[in-house]
Amino acid sequence: MAMEKQLLDVAIIGGGPAGLNAALVLARARKQVAVVDEGRPRNAVTRETHGFLTRDGISPGEFRRLAMEEISAYPSVSFLEDTAVSITGMDGRFQIETAQGQTFASKKVLFAIGMKDRPLGIPGLAEVYGKSAFVCPYCDGWELRDQPLVIITKGAELMHFAPIIAGWTNRFTVCTNGPDELTDTEREEFRRKRIPLFDSPIRYIDSSDGIVRQVVLESGTTVACRGIFFKPELVTGSDLPRTIGCQITETGTIVVDEFGRSNVPGVFSAGDAASRLHQAIAAASMGAFVAAAINNELNTEAWGRV
Repeated sequence: MAMEKQLLDVAIIGGGPAGLNAALVLARARKQVAVVDEGRPRNAVTRETHGFLTRDGISPGEFRRLAMEEISAYPSVSFLEDTAVSITGMDGRFQIETAQGQTFASKKVLFAIGMKDRPLGIPGLAEVYGKSAFVCPYCDGWELRDQPLVIITKGAELMHFAPIIAGWTNRFTVCTNGPDELTDTEREEFRRKRIPLFDSPIRYIDSSDGIVRQVVLESGTTVACRGIFFKPELVTGSDLPRTIGCQITETGTIVVDEFGRSNVPGVFSAGDAASRLHQAIAAASMGAFVAAAINNELNTEAWGRV
């Protein structure tokens, strides 16, 4: 293919909101770009994307389709439905190899790989995830307002999350799925507010057509509900950043500066892979900003060579 014979300006690994908005900004800056995406986004389980101005309620698949259609108006961007499996080289000339055997070179690399869920360890949770079980109330709390919910989390995360979810409903029960990791004072706070709290492990989640009916605990207790919010366990969407020497935090995000630069020269990151602000609009915004930083770096380097 044509791009195997040329040195691209930027290889974008990942085609979610961050990668696509970065591609749009770089295309408008007249840069040669390839977007490599395997076509298996984390939010594929969700029916709607919310909180994105002019796109509230759109499906993730339709969002990507429209984005790629818009970007395709700029001829300098190529899309590959493939997986990047190897990156070698250095700033100014990275070599990228894909699972389907394609290789190409690029001056800069942008990781917009997002995060991936670890396998869900609660029986029945996979059946309701994205339909009546969610991770972000800002994305899905409105649809579950005033409904009886179950919150599955514990410890410090629970103490942060409970006051937030109370803005959407005061009808919720906490299931910590094992030791609650709370202090006596924190447990007393839930008792005072009359919020039921169970630390029994969860046996399974009972649902019908993706809508949760009840959470069944090992203790025999059943908690009827219409929705669930839970804390997922996440890993970086690809091991490539670690492989090429990018510094990674304990939570799995790529360490970047205010311009999206990693510690590896020429390698940038944007979106969920580089931030804990896991919202589509935040990822898109970061993708646009980091793309401008990459373009500035490319232009400055070209100016210096001339």
